[in-house]
Formats: sequence, structure tokens, C-alpha cells
Amino acid sequence: MLSRLLVTVQFSVIALMVWFGWGIVTSPPGLGLFFIGALVGVWALAHNRLGNFNIRPDLRYGCEMVSSGPYRFVRHPMYTSVLMMMLGVLVSTPTLTELLLFAGLFAVLTAKALREERLWCVHDSRYERYRRRTKMFVPFVW
Repeated sequence: MLSRLLVTVQFSVIALMVWFGWGIVTSPPGLGLFFIGALVGVWALAHNRLGNFNIRPDLRYGCEMVSSGPYRFVRHPMYTSVLMMMLGVLVSTPTLTELLLFAGLFAVLTAKALREERLWCVHDSRYERYRRRTKMFVPFVW
């Protein structure tokens, strides 16, 4: 139930940001961030085997920890991807509404990541070591 709620809120916030983000098409910095974020997402998907990825913050049956590609640097590159793309929207349309929506998206993705990490620590004993050596969303920072 909580997992579905978090995903629903995530996609609702993204939809609102895109709806209000009219400036993305005319902002080179915004478009640049958006496309870099999209590339990070494609890179992350390329290092995940089919069926291992889950949009909900739950572990799938038979899931395996991934630590290659962007996962060498951050534990949640798909969330990094989403944040970068939506940062592009925020940069393109820097309004209070967009800033508040971005803050809400950040909070939801952080809640999803923390939930996943609790599950991974129980599922795979290697995860805690992986967690200590990588950052959550931003390589070398956080």
C-alpha cells in the first residue's frame, strides 16, 4: 500500500512539474539537464537485467544487487535520473510552484530509496558494504 502511494505521488508530482514547466523547450540549460538525466536513466537500465527493476520500492522475487555502471557511483541512479530531468524543468521554469514540486519529488524519492535500502539490507548481506562505499543520489557528494 505505501509503495503504491509513493509511486502515485511521484508520478503526480512529475506530471504537475511537466504541466507547469512550459519553459523547458526554450531553455538550453534545462534541456541539457533533462537529456543528461535521461541518459543516466538509460545507462542504469542497461546495467539491470530484465525483471530485476521495480518501479515500486519493493524487492522483486529473485532480484539481484547491481553494482556496475552508474550503480558504482550511486545506489539509486534511476532516481538520480528523474531528479536531473526534473531539475531541468525547474531551471527552465524557475517558479515557486516548480521549486515546491521539486522539493516534494525529492522527498518522495528519498522515502522510496530509504524503504528500498531497508529491504536490501535484509535481503543481501553485501548491501551494507555497498551502501557504505556509494552515495545515494549524487556521486561523491550525497
